Amino acid sequence: MSSAFGDEDNVQGGPTAYRVLARKYRPKDFSDLIGQEAMVQTLSNAFETSRIAQAYMLTGVRGVGKTTTARILARALNYQTEASDQPNIDLSEDGIHCPMILEGRHPDVLEMDAASNTGIDDIRDLISSAQYAPTSARYKVFIIDEVHMLSKAAFNGLLKTLEEPPSHVKFIFATTEIRKVPVTVLSRCQRFDLRRIAADLLASHMKKVSGLEGVSITDDAAALIARAGEGSARDALSILDQAIAHATGEVQADAVRTMLGLADRTRIIDLFEQIMGGDIASALGELKAQYDVGADPSVVLADLATFTHFATRLKFVPQAAEDASVSEEERTRGLALSQKLSTRVLGRAWQMLLKGGQEVSMARDPLAAAEMVLIRLAHASDLPSPEQAIDQLKHLANNPPADSTPAGGGNGASSENGAPSGIAGGATQAISQSTIGATGTLGAEPTAYQAPSTTAETEAQQQPYTKPQLAVSNPEPQASAQADMSKSVDLSQFKNLTDLVKLAEKNRDLRLKNALRNDVRLVRFAPPSLNVALTDTADHTVVQLISEQLSKITGTRWMVSTSNEAGEPSLGEQEKQARSQQLSEAESNPTVAALMSAFPGSKIVDVRLREDIEDTGLAPVEEDTDAEQDLPTNFDDD
Repeated sequence: MSSAFGDEDNVQGGPTAYRVLARKYRPKDFSDLIGQEAMVQTLSNAFETSRIAQAYMLTGVRGVGKTTTARILARALNYQTEASDQPNIDLSEDGIHCPMILEGRHPDVLEMDAASNTGIDDIRDLISSAQYAPTSARYKVFIIDEVHMLSKAAFNGLLKTLEEPPSHVKFIFATTEIRKVPVTVLSRCQRFDLRRIAADLLASHMKKVSGLEGVSITDDAAALIARAGEGSARDALSILDQAIAHATGEVQADAVRTMLGLADRTRIIDLFEQIMGGDIASALGELKAQYDVGADPSVVLADLATFTHFATRLKFVPQAAEDASVSEEERTRGLALSQKLSTRVLGRAWQMLLKGGQEVSMARDPLAAAEMVLIRLAHASDLPSPEQAIDQLKHLANNPPADSTPAGGGNGASSENGAPSGIAGGATQAISQSTIGATGTLGAEPTAYQAPSTTAETEAQQQPYTKPQLAVSNPEPQASAQADMSKSVDLSQFKNLTDLVKLAEKNRDLRLKNALRNDVRLVRFAPPSLNVALTDTADHTVVQLISEQLSKITGTRWMVSTSNEAGEPSLGEQEKQARSQQLSEAESNPTVAALMSAFPGSKIVDVRLREDIEDTGLAPVEEDTDAEQDLPTNFDDD
């Protein structure tokens, strides 16, 4: 019985010629495939019940085993031993045709690279060859790698043979770009999506291969290689091959980090905490230290983004900490940070890191660009949210500082430069100073944001606020808007939906206006209650939007409910119907009809009524009858 690992193929250069690990430890039967249990189970059931498809489509990212699976499948289709002469999924014992199929030299298993054979002529040769029976095997198997590279004419030429192939022909396609394969081809194939290999499985595989090579490797090093492989066994084995050559003995995590230009995960967490705590000097020093030992600035930012995502995920899915590829320190510190930092802070950091990574990749000096990103992150770590800034501005407007009135300014007066004075001016000045202090725009030290409080808490709010170690002061925004009862509106003035649209226009609320015009059909109108039916294009959140915005504008809580009744047409639909009727009436007008017949090819594009023109302020000038009477009637008299 042959082993899937460690066998030496007959390659040019003799048995002592070195082979890379990705080739040396390529799986030779289905039991050696890792991470593809669903596909193996499906094929096993199909072979046991003799439900063997005529064509297979294998898709997945690079290095997950598409071509290898195609060869194993070709081996299973042509499996033949002295005791068995039928397709078999159990390939523990070599069959008559197995060695030649695995080595790619069997005359009945033809491999074609579609990247270099893309034309219709290549497909014609394949179709011609398919008409002939296999020379020695049970099936003639055509393996076409990177099938998405075929031309349109080649795909069309293959369709008929693919749909009704000879009984002795099987097709196996492999591709990394499944969307580029025509659906007419996909519909004729049995498709298998090869999944990315999980990091823990890949790390175990790296340790297994290292043991077969007689090389010791630490768990952390295997996890680093698996993570760098990104679910690809071939990429991970290539990195392991390089790591074995790089190390002088045992393959350790530090050596792998140095080789790949990665930063220590512990130091990445330290850097993240320094940034979130606003400690810019320590953060820049840590970045420089990592850069000096070989870490790439763009990789450091990518690792920071990865940890930001990890901490955010832990906030909502704490079970994610149980991932075997995550170290104990990442798990412990990640959980602690996810509880301390708000979703708003983590989301803002994620966006800034993604943008910053692009800047670093394009910068002439990557280290300087990365430092600028960290500085922005540290200053933004304790900025108030937009809602908090608005609340703070309102609070300062209602409770101005004692020295808020400019010198020489009276109540309600303006300064010489036109700036407002008094309460409003003092509030504006105070909030501007607070913003400058928080962002450090003018070199000031970052100040902690003090959340606004109610009038009863004014005294407590004026107490000094100590900045925490991490920017954890940003609370989550409230789920719904509160109605401002201080500006209550008389609801009796609203007679129909059009009045609400005018109210939205008056308050410049375009979202509310669009929702009332186009997204709802009125069923019952009884302010402050609305019963509506949604149009086909309406979003499911439109009811909440209308309720919140009307409550905010009118100062009265509105209840908006949906109905199963059809309701009257929406305002937008009514306008379209009215416009269509106006166009029809205009076309039937004798004067307009005469004009259109005098100008062939003309058409009516718009109809404007006199009242509409007057509403726009463009009313036509009335005829001056007196002026006409004063005109001379006899033009011959001077």
